Amino acid sequence: MIEFLSNNISTLIALVATGAFAGVLAGLLGVGGGIVIVPVLFFVFQGFGVSPESAMVIATATSLATIIPTSISSIRSHNKKGNVDFDLLKRWAVFIFIGVLVGSWLVTRVNGTWLTGLFGIIATLSALNMMFRTGKSALFQSLPGKAGQATMGTSIGLFSSMVGIGGGTISVPLLTLYNYPAHKAVGTAAAIGLIISLPGAATMLILGQSPADAPIGTFGLVNLVAFLCIVPLTVLFAPVGASLAAKLDAVKLKKVFSIVLLITGIRMLLQLFL
Repeated sequence: MIEFLSNNISTLIALVATGAFAGVLAGLLGVGGGIVIVPVLFFVFQGFGVSPESAMVIATATSLATIIPTSISSIRSHNKKGNVDFDLLKRWAVFIFIGVLVGSWLVTRVNGTWLTGLFGIIATLSALNMMFRTGKSALFQSLPGKAGQATMGTSIGLFSSMVGIGGGTISVPLLTLYNYPAHKAVGTAAAIGLIISLPGAATMLILGQSPADAPIGTFGLVNLVAFLCIVPLTVLFAPVGASLAAKLDAVKLKKVFSIVLLITGIRMLLQLFL
C-alpha cells in the first residue's frame, strides 16, 4: 500500500478530486455521484494498465460502494425537509431490490465491454434529458398503476446497478415525467440509491472475482483504495453543493454539466469501436 501511494500520487489526487466534484454535483444538481465517479474511475484504472473490460466492472462496483455512505447522509438531509416519499418506497422497494440482484449478478458475469456501452447510452440519454427536458412540463399527470410502477422500480434497480449509479440519474427524470414534485423526486432518489448500492456492492464484493489485471486494493470487484479516497470528500462536499444551489442558477449549471456528460457518454461509446 505504501509503495502504491508513493508511486501514484497524481492518481490519488485525481480520486480525491473526483470525490469532491461528485459531492458538489450531488448537492447542487441532484445528480447522483455515480454518473461522475464511474467514468473517472474507468479512465483512471486504465492508467494503471488495467484493461477497459476490467476497468469498467471495477469502476461499477466501486462506485456503488461509495454511494452507500453518501446516500445515508443525503437521506437524512432530505428527510428533514420532508422530501422522502416513504409510501412510494414501500411500493417500489421489493421491485428495485429484485432488479439490483439481477443487475449486480450480471455485472459479475458479463464482459465489461457491454457495461461500457450501457453506461455510454444511459449517460448520453441523461445528458439529452438535462439539455432539453429541464424545466419542461410533465408528459403524464400521475404515476401509472401497480404493474407500471413495478416495471419502473425493477428497471431502475436493474440498469442502475449494472452501470454503478445510485438511481437518481434514472429515477428523477422518470418520476418528473409523471408530474411528480421535483424536490420530492430528488429526496426519494437518495433513498432509492441506498436500496441499490448496498445489495449491489455487496453482491459484487462477494460474488465478483478480481480480474488478473485489477489494481492493488481490489477485493471482489470493489477497489478499496478508490473507495477510501472518494467517500470522505463526497460526504464533505455534498452540503457545499446544496448551499451553492441556493445561490446559483441550477438550470444553467445543469445545461453545462449535460454537455460534459454528453461528451463523456459519447467518448465511452467510441472506445468500443476505436
